[in-house]
Amino acid sequence: MTLYPKIGIRPTIDGRQGGVRESLEEKTMQMALAAKDLIESNLRYADGTPVQCLLASRTIGGQGDAGVVYDEFARDNVVATLSVTPSWCYGTETMDMDPHTIKAIWGFNGTERPGAVYLAAAMSGYAQKGYPAFKIYGHDVQDLDDNSIPADVAEKILLFAKGAIAAGQMKGKSYVNIGASSMGIAGSQVTTSFFEDYLGMLVEFVDMTEILRRMELEIYDKEEYEKALAWIKEYCKEGVDINAGKEFPEVITKSKVIPADKDWEFIAKQTLIIRDILFGNPRLAEIGWEEEARGRNAISGGFQGQRQWTDWLPNGDFAEAILASTFDWNGPRPVTAFATENDTLNATAMLFGTLLTNKAPIFSDVRTYWSPEAVKRVTGQELTGRAKDGILHLINSGASALDGSAAARDEAGQPTMKEFWNMTEEDIKACLEATDWCRANYEYFRGGGYSSHFKTQGELPVTLIRVNLVKGVGPSLQIAEGYTCPLDDEVHRILDERTDKTWPTTWFAPNLGEPGFETVYDVMNHWGSNHGAFVHGHIGAEVITLASMLRIPVALHNIPRERIFRPSIFDGVGTKDLEAADFKMCEVLGPLYSK
Repeated sequence: MTLYPKIGIRPTIDGRQGGVRESLEEKTMQMALAAKDLIESNLRYADGTPVQCLLASRTIGGQGDAGVVYDEFARDNVVATLSVTPSWCYGTETMDMDPHTIKAIWGFNGTERPGAVYLAAAMSGYAQKGYPAFKIYGHDVQDLDDNSIPADVAEKILLFAKGAIAAGQMKGKSYVNIGASSMGIAGSQVTTSFFEDYLGMLVEFVDMTEILRRMELEIYDKEEYEKALAWIKEYCKEGVDINAGKEFPEVITKSKVIPADKDWEFIAKQTLIIRDILFGNPRLAEIGWEEEARGRNAISGGFQGQRQWTDWLPNGDFAEAILASTFDWNGPRPVTAFATENDTLNATAMLFGTLLTNKAPIFSDVRTYWSPEAVKRVTGQELTGRAKDGILHLINSGASALDGSAAARDEAGQPTMKEFWNMTEEDIKACLEATDWCRANYEYFRGGGYSSHFKTQGELPVTLIRVNLVKGVGPSLQIAEGYTCPLDDEVHRILDERTDKTWPTTWFAPNLGEPGFETVYDVMNHWGSNHGAFVHGHIGAEVITLASMLRIPVALHNIPRERIFRPSIFDGVGTKDLEAADFKMCEVLGPLYSK
């Protein structure tokens, strides 16, 4: 039985007996029930289960009540609390003072009882004691008998709940680091203290030879292997072979130790084994491998690949792409934030994106800025629509989730990306049909393999995310909301083939206008790494809220000021320069799980 991270709902009340408390009991509980229903009916965990809230057994009028509720919550994995009240309450006597929970208070905006006064007093108390807490207060006055949740209040409650549940799902889980440093990419040189202190996660280290051991000793489900291989051969059509007609030197030809016609067999086993390393598989215990059956308690991972593996063995592109997709040979299933080149920081960006949306994260190189002038010079055509100010070429060296093709369709028949539980058989087939698998370029991947290849269809709202580590500062985030841009087929072909025509491509136009986003070139120039991860939807506000919970400052974003929602304590260090206030308060508070 899964013990899910929960949000505890704390109905907080004026504790004066003899008329005051009694008159508020019903209203306070109605607020709590409404908040509980809002969260549970709108949000889901990564496995598709509706998010669970735990409602306190009583209203909280003082520490006697608060202590009982604390014990209730402590037994049931409550990672965050939402206190609700329509009235004045006794400040620190009723506040959630558990240092391990993420906190918010919704104070009813009414005139009969001063819920807003309690909200302000509680936020003052939290700031004085050093506890970050989110302040939720409706824009318009409500009547006391109005039990609806205003739209602006609902938006903030859900922003808080999404971030808290994302943080809760990471806590106690593992990042599985398969291999080591890839091609000197700093993000693949894992910093364990980042995962431990900021995300509450452990890092598990697995050498790539473990995959070969399990192949040699047949530590995998043979029946599922046959099923996966048959599915691959039926649905994973092969694309162009970029090696055809080339003559390679002996250093390359000698390095291809798996015959080309056996690549898919090797890759199918590799994919099963990587999944089992992360999550375990009870079938392995049935064939005598009990330790391997337990897995590594993973929520994310990455595979080094280049070059100690790919210089002689088929690459990991298929495994990386399929693990991050919403489906495989068994049908729809939860996605895994699994990073190419074991870029642990991009895996974190993938993880944030998928936990906040439950959709597939797309790993990409932020490869090229194409100005309108350069496109006109190279193709003879002008960029139009959202692409008119220039575009970024997001392309991965062979491994991106198939959902990135945007071949799934919404109710109106338009391109989209979906949660796995909404993926239909037609959606899955469409994504497979939109993707071909090109034989890996032997000049890059001497051991062969196949790369997922597609172009993103349609104009979709997406959010590009990157986590960076800066010495002396720590982690920081970059967020760019924008749109995918379908280009004219000939323009796409000309631009795409200047890089590598066997890799998956997305043309991206960030929204401009905010500081740092004056031009598309500026976005490319400010981006902190060669990698980024995007997810469907404009979720920059959600990422900022989650980052504030983890105490990770945001160094670059294009989210309008009115959409930013951070704990009230951040206002204590300034309201004019929000970026400086963010960095300062994250520094003062320190990592969420600092030791």
